[in-house]
Amino acid sequence: MPQEKLAREKVLRDPIHNFIHVQDQVILDLINTTEFQRLRRIKQLGITSAVFHGAEHSRFEHSVGAYELARRITDYFEKYYPSKTANDGLWDTSQRLVTLVAALLHDVGHGAFSHTFEHLFQTNHEWYTQEIITGDTEIHTILAQVSPDFPNKVASVIAKTYTNPQVIQLISSQLDVDRMDYLLRDAYFTGTKYGEFDIDRILRTMRPVKNGIAFDIGGMHAVEDYVVSRYQMYLQVYFHPVSRGMEVLLEHLLHRARELYKQAQKNDIEDQQFIGPLLKPLFDEKLTLSDYLNLDDNVFMTYILIWRHHPDPILSDLCCRFLDRKPLKSVIMDDETIPVREKLTKLVEKAGYNPIYYTAQNDAYDLPYDDYNPTSAKPRTQIDFLLADGSHQELSQLSTLVAAIKGKASIDQRFFFPKDMLKENGNDLFSETAEHFRSFIHNNALKDPNTSV
Repeated sequence: MPQEKLAREKVLRDPIHNFIHVQDQVILDLINTTEFQRLRRIKQLGITSAVFHGAEHSRFEHSVGAYELARRITDYFEKYYPSKTANDGLWDTSQRLVTLVAALLHDVGHGAFSHTFEHLFQTNHEWYTQEIITGDTEIHTILAQVSPDFPNKVASVIAKTYTNPQVIQLISSQLDVDRMDYLLRDAYFTGTKYGEFDIDRILRTMRPVKNGIAFDIGGMHAVEDYVVSRYQMYLQVYFHPVSRGMEVLLEHLLHRARELYKQAQKNDIEDQQFIGPLLKPLFDEKLTLSDYLNLDDNVFMTYILIWRHHPDPILSDLCCRFLDRKPLKSVIMDDETIPVREKLTKLVEKAGYNPIYYTAQNDAYDLPYDDYNPTSAKPRTQIDFLLADGSHQELSQLSTLVAAIKGKASIDQRFFFPKDMLKENGNDLFSETAEHFRSFIHNNALKDPNTSV
């Protein structure tokens, strides 16, 4: 099938990029597939809207946004940096469609509630993305009409094994269309300013080079601003303790539901109303691709609403807390205060709460920027700049600000527990336990065991 252009481009209104320009029939066909439309029912930021109420945007919006950035970049490269001879390091125009499709589909395998789902059920959205692209799906049918090997090409971009490093770096690197879109989009919908940066300047300073993508030295400060914006967004939005308190509730209520289901199986008790046909393959650990694609945020929210009235008091209570926005509270901890965490866990149990479901250690981790290290488990593609003499220099060698955060992980370790443990009123046994509990906390952090009373 020829790579057919639309007679007249279609546009989608977008609050971040103004318009999403759809110029190719295959892109329009992919957007209209069952698998891609499913992304409308998966929030981009999971349950972050419990903290930032505007964060209701979906994976669909982000995916078409990443596509639009890829379209702008490839159009710019084709106009100003088209390849003239083999191996000249410039842009091969034949790579346009695979780049656009990979950008559009890079998140099509995300599960319900995004990363919370992955953590609990040990799934991997990149693996599912490749399965959707190469498996028995509408998406695969459309891609195969481009050419028989086209689905595998797109999947290899997601897997970072594609032969063209420029395409891989545009889709997955420390400065790619994915990150640029989600930072701007998440900042907009959360109402924060941390994620804002000069995207137009960055796009105009991008340059195709033999080993990937570089940036003109004139855009250094715009790229520097992007790295700092990403750093701030993780600290202020993605690591927000209340959002993580809601995530812990979600993980624990799903864990409780799964345990109850296993108990029912062990005792030969059929309880289809409890789990239902959509979650049964997941809880049985017999999830096919078709089963996976039936799951979205709405499915889980429906079950949580039902479980709110479940006879099991723990499951019912956790669902009520989740639905009514009553997250677990938290305090900062570190490796040295693990003995304190263990003492607090016992006090929570003494107060009448099952510590398996009402306490948790949750660690948030991000590496805001690092240079290329081939010996690391997941080497990062560093951000390089082209100097006037044609040589390259890595970002942190040019920016003292980026150098200050390079290779330094942002880590926020927290211990989560019921809010009731902080109550100060009353003279009963619970109040005594709560008072003992509070004695291990100072300035919203666990005290060192040697100084605790």
